Amino acid sequence: MSRVAVRPELLRWAVERSGRSFAGLTAKFPRLAAWERGDTQPTLKQLEQFAKATHTPIGCLFLREPPVERVPIPDFRTLPGVRRDRPSPDLLDTLYLCQQRQEWYREFARTMGEGPLGFVGSARIEDDVVATAAAMRQALGFDLTERRRMPTWTEALRRFIEQADGLGVLVMVSGVVGSNNRRKLDPDEFRGFALADPLAPLVFVNGADIKAAQMFTLAHELAHIWLGQSALSDVSPASAPSQRVEAWCNRVAAELLVPLAALREALPRGDALDAVAGLARHFKVSTLVILRRLLDAQRLSREAFEAAYEAELERLRAQPKTSGGDFYLTLGARTGKTFARALVISTLEGHTSFTEALRLLGFKKMATFRELSESLGVSF
Repeated sequence: MSRVAVRPELLRWAVERSGRSFAGLTAKFPRLAAWERGDTQPTLKQLEQFAKATHTPIGCLFLREPPVERVPIPDFRTLPGVRRDRPSPDLLDTLYLCQQRQEWYREFARTMGEGPLGFVGSARIEDDVVATAAAMRQALGFDLTERRRMPTWTEALRRFIEQADGLGVLVMVSGVVGSNNRRKLDPDEFRGFALADPLAPLVFVNGADIKAAQMFTLAHELAHIWLGQSALSDVSPASAPSQRVEAWCNRVAAELLVPLAALREALPRGDALDAVAGLARHFKVSTLVILRRLLDAQRLSREAFEAAYEAELERLRAQPKTSGGDFYLTLGARTGKTFARALVISTLEGHTSFTEALRLLGFKKMATFRELSESLGVSF
């Protein structure tokens, strides 16, 4: 049985970047310690299994030294403790998959004769925040009156995603890598990212984050699209980023969701904290966003805001999680309905192979592809 020579430092690198422990992997690979010491070498099949278990590109294990992996887009994360020097395989694989989806859709859009989207890169960081948010709201059709008629803010979030998707932004919301429910994304590592492109702008929202924070993340990443700038972010309504770009996008996101002038009109007299729940129902946003706007309106001190925000965050995290719902509706959110529909149509028309379509969607079975196509109204 032939063995494969692998440098011990590459094995250690693969284990460390995976976030798993040697002890945990030893249960699956009893000879791992011997491989790491150089006493023996794995077979090619064992090495392939090890690469899969650690989510490592197998080609990396044949290098002379561990590669230095970097996030392929501007990294604006500011949360303390974030290891920006070593992004997780889950983050990298999610970014790479979304870049591949974007590349596919860009070519699809060109084939269909679609032109550049005018809103991508239409804003500048020097632009007025209120005016920019108003322009975004108009382009998206994110009407405050319509929002108020919705039963809940979660319905408003779903509508917000549909409006951005309908405008031409590929919005993808997922808490896992691809469709692998065993690889859950960590909101402490990132909350979202934007991939700016004139034909195929893409926004990804980390669905593992609490829903109350996802609307703000979407608004923030859309602001990056308006700037025409790709970015990886970890912002929240409570963030006070030091980078000029992130601070501007945060202000635009807050103004887009809850215009300060409208908040002041709706805000009753008395203790501002007593009005939080009512204002959240009125504007159909989360209570976290309302707290942020009360700070912006100078109705809360920074100290009072931080205390109230942490208390509300604890309350929201303690709430039981709802069911993921229908698998195909969830998948539509994971890949974006515009992207999924275009890919299904292109595949059925013979322009894209089924193998490529299944890879981009994260499917293994044709039956799943068939059911997705039917859910999107595209039948075989």
